[in-house]
Amino acid sequence: MRTNEEVVREAYRLAEGKVLDGDGFRALFTQDGTFNDMPNSLTFRGDQIPQALAGFAGVFPDVHRELLEVNALGDVVAVELRIQGTHLGGFPTPIGEIPPTGNRIDVPTADLWYFREGKIESFNCYNAANVLLAQIGATPDFKSAIEAA
Repeated sequence: MRTNEEVVREAYRLAEGKVLDGDGFRALFTQDGTFNDMPNSLTFRGDQIPQALAGFAGVFPDVHRELLEVNALGDVVAVELRIQGTHLGGFPTPIGEIPPTGNRIDVPTADLWYFREGKIESFNCYNAANVLLAQIGATPDFKSAIEAA
């Protein structure tokens, strides 16, 4: 049986743009497991999990996760990493897609992986979404926010 750290490292390998095995990634989760995109308040379950990976890889097809620190603490694995890639696909937003810019992203991220009986019960991804958006040229519209207030 693999350690929790080995399972997490396998999950990152399967989520790489050059590998992208959403079904293999999903198989590492419990039946009721969740992938939680914390900055965007999104939760993916079941078949949504591979779709979430494919959606991100559609925007950043060369997505790579540089693992900086991996710490296994019983049934929790904490990872500090950087999500990297090139913006080559349309980035969906509530009001339309941001067209590909060709810009590189390098996004500081912290992930928490919670395990139950050797499988991922919950994966919480805390990425610096504001950094990602700035790197693809989508800076906040503070003027409109101030005027609206």
